[in-house]
Amino acid sequence: MKVEIWSDFVCPFCYIGKRRFESALEQFPHRNEVEIVYRSFELDPNSKRDLPGDIHDMLASKYGMSREKAMAMNFNVGEQAQSVGLTYHFDMMKPTNTFDAHRLAHFAGRYGKSAEMTERLLQAYFTEGKHIGDHETLTALAAELGLDRDEVAAMLSGEEGKTEVRSDEQEASALGVRGVPFFVFNRKYAISGAQPTELFADTLNKVWSEAHPLVFVNGADGESADVCEDGVCGVPPTPEHKS
Repeated sequence: MKVEIWSDFVCPFCYIGKRRFESALEQFPHRNEVEIVYRSFELDPNSKRDLPGDIHDMLASKYGMSREKAMAMNFNVGEQAQSVGLTYHFDMMKPTNTFDAHRLAHFAGRYGKSAEMTERLLQAYFTEGKHIGDHETLTALAAELGLDRDEVAAMLSGEEGKTEVRSDEQEASALGVRGVPFFVFNRKYAISGAQPTELFADTLNKVWSEAHPLVFVNGADGESADVCEDGVCGVPPTPEHKS
């Protein structure tokens, strides 16, 4: 089974949705046969790398609300994060453009570290208050995972990874993705948003059962006289004993 996840590193519900999906996956008996692919999505492609103010100011400005109301909204999101074991420090978050962070995630994928890089970037932004638009910060985060610091710095200073990010975004548009997180299962079923763990679990089981139907070994349709159905048991008649 293949699960593709479109997300952005500054999307609070993406991190929450990731945890809920991971919780469902942990309970899934065939979890070792699930391929997870992380796809790029930018909530604000036009965002600048360095922005004035904090996350509360940005939210207030974007939706035309007071700073106090923005803080209350963020507090509610923080409570949801706590429910899945995450700690959000909104006062420390540094809003930024995430294009280079997505380029780095694709670069890490070439070394089999896409999942680790995705998790590290989310943690760095939401919990540690790191500036994930800054090249030095991104290079340091990649080095923590064992990636070559010089190679990462060279990649970030060039054009590498841009095609991959744009390709993911174009594919998202073609699929009708308008917001993230967005989960696609075997290119047949989709879940939009940080839905409950139970929905992810049900979807994993549904997709698996459709891809791996049971095969009867006692006939094409599994018919048998020795079976009980709908309150009736098909027991063959016993021959009468003759003395």
